[in-house]
Amino acid sequence: MANVTVIGAQWGDEGKGKIVDWLASRADAVVRFQGGHNAGHTLVIDGKTYKLSLLPSGIVSGTLSVIGNGVVLDPWALRDEVAKVEAQGVSITDENLAIADNCPLILPLHRDLDGLRETAAGKGKIGTTGRGIGPAYEDKVGRRAIRVCDLAHLESLEPQLDRLCAHHDALRAGFGQPPVDRAALLEELREIAPFVLRFAQPVWKRLKKVRRAGAKILFEGAQGVLLDVDHGTYPFVTSSNTVSGTAASGSGLGPNSTGFVLGIVKAYTTRVGSGPFPTELEDEVGQRLGERGHEFGTVTGRKRRVGWFDAVLVRQSCAISGVTGIALTKIDVLDGLEKVAICTGYRLRGKVYDYLPSHAADQAECEPIYEEMPGWSESTAGARSYADLPANAIKYIQRIQELIECPVALVSTSPERDDTILMRDPFVD
Repeated sequence: MANVTVIGAQWGDEGKGKIVDWLASRADAVVRFQGGHNAGHTLVIDGKTYKLSLLPSGIVSGTLSVIGNGVVLDPWALRDEVAKVEAQGVSITDENLAIADNCPLILPLHRDLDGLRETAAGKGKIGTTGRGIGPAYEDKVGRRAIRVCDLAHLESLEPQLDRLCAHHDALRAGFGQPPVDRAALLEELREIAPFVLRFAQPVWKRLKKVRRAGAKILFEGAQGVLLDVDHGTYPFVTSSNTVSGTAASGSGLGPNSTGFVLGIVKAYTTRVGSGPFPTELEDEVGQRLGERGHEFGTVTGRKRRVGWFDAVLVRQSCAISGVTGIALTKIDVLDGLEKVAICTGYRLRGKVYDYLPSHAADQAECEPIYEEMPGWSESTAGARSYADLPANAIKYIQRIQELIECPVALVSTSPERDDTILMRDPFVD
């Protein structure tokens, strides 16, 4: 049996939660390998809705759920999320939740810095969630981070605090803020340490054992490829690598462990926050798609920007992330439209591009070239076989496959787990 890596192949919010939950019910372990609690996965199981930010989606079904070293962890947000999910009847123990002991922590000072920067940026805002994810990654690569394993050695933390505070105190002074209150920070860490350490372990070792037993591992990505810090619409990106290759480094398993790479793709396009969006619709059609698709962020509640399907971007994402097949979600949101459109290229200063240029100014000026197709009046909602889909919806799906140069492995027709049309099983070699 193969492992499966699930990534978003657009700007995130593609419906990964439902697909990951559907796959997690057949996996032996689910691993989050990057991002922080800015990710949002909504699961709907038997009519009950679960909203997750940090916890891997497998936790709801009792599957071993692992937070890998590539994640930046807000321990207080984790505690609150665990309490919320437990209140919904989910049991969370050190048997079904494991946290990498080398995982960097998001601290209150990171949230402070995130907010100060965004407020000062004015029109140059990146559109972060303000949760401290970016500053925490900066401290990780700057070798200043406090990690999960440090919570067991707080009595010897002073040298690390010296490095951390020397950096942050200078930044805070620039914003007219007082220095970090070290005593208060240490007290907060002492208070949260027992909760986090309960789940802490070298997860690479546990996953190695799972893999040797021939079990199936599901790697769960957050955000989307177009928000990757290297390959996304820079600087309007997240602070981690969101491509499938990060599953290896962010979990402690090798690159041959990622298996089938499943790219989650909406049947149209959305993004949250600032940045270029060539196919954005600011008309009645965009309004309709946003309302029908309930396009509000799981974590922030922010309204998502909406546009037509962009085959150029998805083809680029699939190539960069080595996608084996895609899961097409929210096809039902397009039901009832007289016409649907797909972006097949861009026009930029008289030249046609079949990819998105790297420079932000060029990205902002790209004009989409559309191919129109007839829509369908019949409903696709809840369809569980290809034969249940309207003929024009099938043609739309087939055209997407051709343009993105990647096959559709499955189609999701509602938020419910079982409303899924399977063309190729990712867990079968």
